Amino acid sequence: MMKSMIAHDQLRLTDARVLDGGMASELEFLGADISGPLWSAHVLEGAPERVQAVHRAYVEAGADVLLTASYQVSRKGYVEVGLLQEDADKALLRAVDLAESVRHEARKPDVLIAASLGPYGAALHNGSEYHGNYDCTFTELVEFHRERIAVLAQSSADLLAFETIPSLEETRAIARALEPWPQLSAWMSFACPDPHGAALEVAHGESLFDCAAFANTVPQVVAIGVNCTQPRWIAALIAELKRASSKPIVVYPNSGEGWDAANRCWTGVSDPANFGSMASEWFEAGAKIIGGCCRTRPEHIRQVAAARHALSLTR
Repeated sequence: MMKSMIAHDQLRLTDARVLDGGMASELEFLGADISGPLWSAHVLEGAPERVQAVHRAYVEAGADVLLTASYQVSRKGYVEVGLLQEDADKALLRAVDLAESVRHEARKPDVLIAASLGPYGAALHNGSEYHGNYDCTFTELVEFHRERIAVLAQSSADLLAFETIPSLEETRAIARALEPWPQLSAWMSFACPDPHGAALEVAHGESLFDCAAFANTVPQVVAIGVNCTQPRWIAALIAELKRASSKPIVVYPNSGEGWDAANRCWTGVSDPANFGSMASEWFEAGAKIIGGCCRTRPEHIRQVAAARHALSLTR
């Protein structure tokens, strides 16, 4: 079942694709405990069959791109909770293998596997990926990403997915970390949480335009986008990404619910049908890969797949 990662000059993302939905939140919906500092990686270690079940549900819903359950996996994060660096490396590869096993089982070789890589803040277990104010040097930031790239370069993932990037500095660090592997394929997806009404800024405060324009210069980057963002901002963000970059656009917003940190609960309503209607607009606006992030479920992705199918009938 093993195959080599697709080289960036051979991976074509010009056709509309359907990305999967939330991993950690779906595991929680299925009864898994993700309350620890490693989040969904706890399930990856203790109940890998549940990770496979989530992948399977998304493939059945129509996804043809799967993100691995490795967002929270890093040597730094594992060591800080008493595990070994080697445990983190094995977990990265295990996450890819689990997605690969579901692709093989479904007999859908065209499904792409994107190895999920959270930002440096994800390893700190304190939500700092949503502001990007790190107490580390640029060199340390590069090394953090380089360690994981070196492991996943030997995997059967089709590409790397750098997610929830909060700053221009981390964008530059990822680009530097990728330099030893010129043939790898990757996408960069930015967090635009809009805490103060500035929807066209990434979490740290730089403009999305500047971050995307820089990512556009990185040869290994095959798509640029946004994730972990409210759906209502996506149309404007797609327009900004088109202005900054010539590469395919990937968007996977949250369900539309909001997190109440004071009361530690989700607020608002998640409406898969409305999510699908918006996905139709996002495809029409120029997004090529559409899925969901936190709190989106297989039904959301089923609606996105239906939107993609309807689009194909009109073209």
